[in-house]
Amino acid sequence: MVKAIVMNEKDNVATALCELSEGSRPVIIGFKSKQGIVVRSNIPFGHKFALCKLPENTHIIKYGEVIGVSTSFIEAGEYVHVHNVASLRSGSFRQ
Repeated sequence: MVKAIVMNEKDNVATALCELSEGSRPVIIGFKSKQGIVVRSNIPFGHKFALCKLPENTHIIKYGEVIGVSTSFIEAGEYVHVHNVASLRSGSFRQ
C-alpha cells in the first residue's frame, strides 16, 4: 500500500498520505530509491519528511520548487515542518 508521494522528481521531501509511525518504512510513489526511507519520527497525514540528508541552509523542494530553507540539519526520514524550515513565502528566512 502506498503511504507517501513525491510530487516531482526534483523534490527532496515526500508527503505522507496517511499518518506514518516512527520506524516504519513506507512505500513512496515517485521515489526512485530501492532502499526506501525509515521514518525517524511520527509524521501526520499531509505533512512532509526528508528523502535525504539536508544540511542547514538547504533548499526544501516540493512540487519541483523551493518552498523553504532548512534551519538545522535534517536526517533522511525526519519530519520537515516549521520547527526545522523557514518558509520563503513568509519572508522569515534571512540570508
